Amino acid sequence: QHSVTLSMSSIGSPLPRAPEHGDCVYLDYQATTPVWPEVAAAMTPYLTHHWGNPSSGHAFGRPCGAAIGQARAAVAELIGAEPSEICFTGCGSESDNFAIVGALEMEEARRRGAGGAALPRPHVVASNIEHPAVELCIEALCAAGRLEATYVPVDEEGLVSAEAVAAATTEQTFLVSVMHSNNEVGSVQPVRQIADAVRALRPSVLVHTDAAQSIGKVDVDTRALGVDLLTLVGHKFGAPKGIAALYIRSGLALPRMIHGGGQESGRRAGTECTPMVVALGTAAAIARAEAAPLRKHMRRTRDALESALVERLPAGSTRVNGPADASRRLPNTLSIGLRDVRAAELLETLSERLAASAGAACHANA
Repeated sequence: QHSVTLSMSSIGSPLPRAPEHGDCVYLDYQATTPVWPEVAAAMTPYLTHHWGNPSSGHAFGRPCGAAIGQARAAVAELIGAEPSEICFTGCGSESDNFAIVGALEMEEARRRGAGGAALPRPHVVASNIEHPAVELCIEALCAAGRLEATYVPVDEEGLVSAEAVAAATTEQTFLVSVMHSNNEVGSVQPVRQIADAVRALRPSVLVHTDAAQSIGKVDVDTRALGVDLLTLVGHKFGAPKGIAALYIRSGLALPRMIHGGGQESGRRAGTECTPMVVALGTAAAIARAEAAPLRKHMRRTRDALESALVERLPAGSTRVNGPADASRRLPNTLSIGLRDVRAAELLETLSERLAASAGAACHANA
C-alpha cells in the first residue's frame, strides 16, 4: 500500500467539503491538513477486513502486523532513519513529552548510579518559541522540582542562534530541544548547527527537535540533522489526527512511556491501531515520492498570495513576518501583519469566508 503516489492532477485540486463549510477558503494548513484520498483508501481495508490484533500470530493478525511493519519502514525512509528507530505514538504532544520526560529519567538514573544526589537539578535548554507540548512539559517538570530550564530568544526573523543555544548550556544540561520550524512564521531553525555547537562544548547532551511542521514541506533527515530524538505528526501532512511518531536514535535506551505489553519494542504499551499506522505510512510514502511537485505547489501558491496582498493593499501597510530569505521559511507559510488591524478581529469578521489563524491552533481562539 505504500507504493501509492499523489497524482499530479490532484495537487492543487479542490478540498473535500461539507455543506457547513460553505464558500470558506481554507488556509489553515499549519493547524491541520485534510486526509489525502490515497491515505483514506489505504486505511479502509484495515477498518473493514483486516481487524485482527497485529501482535497475534494467526491469519487475522498477520496482515495487520505486516502492514504496521511496512508503515514503520515508510516513515523511517522519509526521515533517513531505521525502522527500529520509529516509535508510533498518539499525537505530537505525546511524542514531545516522551522525548523530554524520557531523557530526564535517563539523566536521573545516571545520577543515581553515580551517587550524584547532591548535584544541582538537571538542566534543559529550549527556544522561547517552542510548541506548548514542549514548553508546558518543561514547566511542569520545573514546578515539580525535577528540572531547571533556560529559554533562548529568537531574533526579529524568528530564528534562534546556534551559538546562543550552546552558550546557554551548563554542566548540568542533559537535553536541548529546539523546533525544526516554527508553526506561526515558518522560520526553519539551524538544527544541525545547534547540534554541532552544543556537542562541541558538551558531547553528552541529547538533542530533540519537534519537526511536526516540517515533514512533507522541507527535507528532514535525522542523520543530517544530528539529532537524537525527533517528533513527527501525521495530521500535518495528510494523515488523520491521532497518529504520530517519535524517532529515537539507535542505542538510546529511552525508558518506556507506557507500561504494559511489549508493543513498540517495549517503549509504549498498547495494541497498535493498524488503520492509523497504515495512514501515517502511506502519507509518509506520498510525501517522499511527491516531494518536489508538492513543495513547488506550496511555494507557488504562497508567493502568489503574498504578492497579491502586498500589491493590492496600501503601500507600507503590510509586513511579512519571518526570515527575509525565503529558503529559510517553510514553503507553505505566510505570516503577514496589516498596519492598524487586529488579527483576531479581522479573522473573526472573515471567519465564514476565510479559514486562517493568527497563531498556533493549540492556543485558545488562535
